[in-house]
Amino acid sequence: MDRSEKEQLVSSLRQGLEESNLVIVAQQTGLTVAEVSDLRRRMREAGAQYKVAKNTLARLAVAGTQNESINAFLSGPTALAYSKDPVAAAKVTIKFANSNDKLKIIGGVLNGKVLSSKDIEALSKLPPLEELRAKILGIISTPATRVAGILQAPAGQLARVFSAYGKSA
Repeated sequence: MDRSEKEQLVSSLRQGLEESNLVIVAQQTGLTVAEVSDLRRRMREAGAQYKVAKNTLARLAVAGTQNESINAFLSGPTALAYSKDPVAAAKVTIKFANSNDKLKIIGGVLNGKVLSSKDIEALSKLPPLEELRAKILGIISTPATRVAGILQAPAGQLARVFSAYGKSA
């Protein structure tokens, strides 16, 4: 790989990592090409990315960004999993690591905050971002619906009273 190819790789990796909220560093030793392809496919389906890059190139890619603290995890054969959705990459990586001993999660960064492998495992148990948004919206809209129902009730009762009074008179 010549210098221009390395610069291009660093540039594309930097762009992907800057757009991501979560970056996971994992050690992969002994994964076959088929296993890595399967992991990449699962990541793409979840809206995440999985890249194997030399540690020196990864350090260059994160230099001066909010993800710079992953440098502490970059030693040995490592790979990076990252996504805009903070839960997507964690779910896929944890699920794959649980079924395959050759992938071990070292740590990661979530919006500049360093995470341990246990933190990433806890993150993977959360529902996806879209589901959380839907739940919050449901919680917010439920009281408004109840308030509207309560406000309409007195008017309806008043109309029934006038109707009954009009029929009896």
